Amino acid sequence: MEWNPGFPLSIDAKCHRDLPRDIQFDSEKGVDFVLNYSKAMENLFINRFMHMFQSSWSDFADFEKIFVKISNTISERVMNHWQEDLMFGYQFLNGCNPVLIRRCTELPEKLPVTTEMVDCSLERQLSLEQEVQQGNIFIVDFELLDGIDANKTDPCTLQFLAAPICLLYKNLANKIVPIAIQLSQIPGDENPIFLPSDAKYDWLLAKIWVRSSDFHVHQTITHLLRTHLVSEVFGIAMYRQLPAVHPIFKLLVAHVRFTIAINTKAREQLICEYGLFDKANATGGGGHVQMVQRAMQDLTYTSLCFPEAIKARGMDSTEDIPYYFYRDDGLLVWEAIKKFTAEVVGIYYESDQVVMEDQELQDFVKDVYVYGMRGRKASGFPKSIKSREKLSEYLTVVIFTASAQHAAVNFGQYDWCSWIPNAPPTMRAPPPTAKGVVTIEQIVDTLPDRGRSCWHLGAVWALSQFQENELFLGMYPEEHFIEKPVKEAMARFRKDLEAIVSVIAERNKNKKLPYYYLSPDRIPNSVAI
Repeated sequence: MEWNPGFPLSIDAKCHRDLPRDIQFDSEKGVDFVLNYSKAMENLFINRFMHMFQSSWSDFADFEKIFVKISNTISERVMNHWQEDLMFGYQFLNGCNPVLIRRCTELPEKLPVTTEMVDCSLERQLSLEQEVQQGNIFIVDFELLDGIDANKTDPCTLQFLAAPICLLYKNLANKIVPIAIQLSQIPGDENPIFLPSDAKYDWLLAKIWVRSSDFHVHQTITHLLRTHLVSEVFGIAMYRQLPAVHPIFKLLVAHVRFTIAINTKAREQLICEYGLFDKANATGGGGHVQMVQRAMQDLTYTSLCFPEAIKARGMDSTEDIPYYFYRDDGLLVWEAIKKFTAEVVGIYYESDQVVMEDQELQDFVKDVYVYGMRGRKASGFPKSIKSREKLSEYLTVVIFTASAQHAAVNFGQYDWCSWIPNAPPTMRAPPPTAKGVVTIEQIVDTLPDRGRSCWHLGAVWALSQFQENELFLGMYPEEHFIEKPVKEAMARFRKDLEAIVSVIAERNKNKKLPYYYLSPDRIPNSVAI
């Protein structure tokens, strides 16, 4: 079924109870978004603000009234340090959306930034061009948001979107900090380039706009499209083309558990017209649909291959960019999965020939290409698989996307987005068009009102919780395989994952900001929340 034009095809079911029994949730209440959001708001004691739904907060400290202090968490650190450039830069590497930052190889014409503008941020006595050549400049461009319609579902509140470009710099301490922000795509007098040397609130508001834009791309593209919808495509193709006795079915079934159910529930309650998504988000009311339609053009097979995706953004050098834990941990997990899938493929396919002759397998791969990717050649998704090595890589993409990639971009939502000024789901005034005019009152009036802040908080809390009966990477309790060699391969896989858990725990020791989203003991097997 085509939920919206240009989307990957999804299951043909209007609601959760229409699904075949074996792919439904164990109990439907387990994932009732309306119930969960309301429960979250109750647990967070934020219902008491709902009667002031459309009123503004009075200042930043006022947001603390709905901010739940759970001692020593990342969220509290964000609340205390969110205005700092170091915290802003760090999030592009290890926050909720660590997939946008790329090395800047040449300054784009649409961002006419000069050495003079950023001179006080550069620490190496080089010109901006020389810093670019040396690989010290990074860029995040939110071009995807340009021209997306802002939410108009509530006639009483105007909501706004921007499409900023943010230039970042690797300083002498190897930390990434912002050095220039332009809030829309076309340069001009009414689109100034904001700088750290500007007035405090000018610079702060520019950064808040970037954080808000990052939130929109994270929710709709990084999270919804590139983990949820893609995993559903793999799941539907598996159920349609592979019999339950097929070894690839047995391998993948744990990694699509509840995915079709959660997505159906989301289409029913969350991202539908007038759904929960519309309540607090500036991209609600259809903007999120336009975003997915656009982002489908960039959804390629290689962009789901973790090492290649990192390399394509010029972010692969550990010496050069030492604090990119998403990359470091992701590569460890990717390699462990790849080693495991290669072993399983080796057990059932004694040659490339056997892979090519497996008609059911070829039908599965073709189904993903034809229906999931809509037969788009540019997607680079294979129509068939001709070797054991390619099959192992393909299975790694399926498993990694559903487990590790989803964990990396889902379970940090409360940590990074619960302090509203660090991830505003909507903005109530357009971006500033001049410098020297921004006041703190203006910033607070631009940030979400009390009601939307409460809905947002309920959402990021509910989405960050594990399922009650969560199964983590390497756990295969439903014994689909009875062959001894596969059970031995699974045991080795678990051992490899345990070793990664230790490496990550060791690195995180004494860290004020530990990075743990890709620790295998925190990576669920499938997209189920």
